[in-house]
Amino acid sequence: MVAVTCQAYNSDGSKLVTSDVEAFIKNKIIPDEMHSVIVTALSQYPDLANTRIEFRYEDEIRKSVMQAQPKLGSLLRSKSKRAYVVKISRYLELKDENLDISALPFEVLVGWIAHELGHIMDYRDRSGLAMMGFGAKYCLSEKYLKKAERRADMYALRHGLGEKVVETKKFILNHAEIPDWYKTRIKRLYMSPKEYSQLISEATTAP
Repeated sequence: MVAVTCQAYNSDGSKLVTSDVEAFIKNKIIPDEMHSVIVTALSQYPDLANTRIEFRYEDEIRKSVMQAQPKLGSLLRSKSKRAYVVKISRYLELKDENLDISALPFEVLVGWIAHELGHIMDYRDRSGLAMMGFGAKYCLSEKYLKKAERRADMYALRHGLGEKVVETKKFILNHAEIPDWYKTRIKRLYMSPKEYSQLISEATTAP
């Protein structure tokens, strides 16, 4: 667990006070370099305050930059005692080099983490058996995968982090050095920035 000396922010850009930061990092394991990013995203997910989550660097995550999963050993526990891991690629693979993930723009990283926390929100009320079925369908059915990714995006939107997710999507699709295969995957499986921005607009203007 890291010390609470790094700055973290609310979605409106105001700084979180130390007492709030302490509440959001309860039961969390957070890499030092990502502390501000992760606490900023967690601050918009109060329902996850008591959820055990380890944010962990991985040298490589197949087809992904970040990935949220329940810890296998906790699937047989009660839902309230289940633990999760958010795997974070240490490097973003570019065409000619690898970029340290912590060097990405702050809002892009917050949006990425917000999406992964959306997955955990989607997982937490499922039984262990249901989670096993979810994992199988996620791997075997592209239609099911797309629905799961949309749900994660919608959780981020409902928790006030939609604009950050848009920044993440734009960063991926507009960055000249991000491999084309990854951009194609994002376009195929995820909502576009335009579609997602429209949903944000509708949510903002709804009575």
